[in-house]
Amino acid sequence: FTGLCHEPRQLAMIDYPENNWRVFFSLKGSVLQHAFRWSIPYSILTGIGVLYFREIPEWQVWLQDMDVSGRLRDFSFILGFLIVFRAQQAYARWWEGGTLMQQLRGEWFNAFS
Repeated sequence: FTGLCHEPRQLAMIDYPENNWRVFFSLKGSVLQHAFRWSIPYSILTGIGVLYFREIPEWQVWLQDMDVSGRLRDFSFILGFLIVFRAQQAYARWWEGGTLMQQLRGEWFNAFS
């Protein structure tokens, strides 16, 4: 019945050549291919929307009245807060893992001594 079973695929890391600066510009193993798949169509739609709404007079008044710098400030504050919160959570988890590893080491040391 070995013909019915498939061999498990070996997952390996990407082997990069040493001392090769072109590795930074390589698309092999990069997430840019997937990011461009989403970003380029939406960028085109945004450009079309800007060109379309630029001609409507009501939007001209609305865009002039909108406080862009205030909204950018608020967005930056919220984004910064979320990044700091996530980094703090990750550091707390890392520290807890290190503490548990030391505790485990101590338990094994006590068990064998």
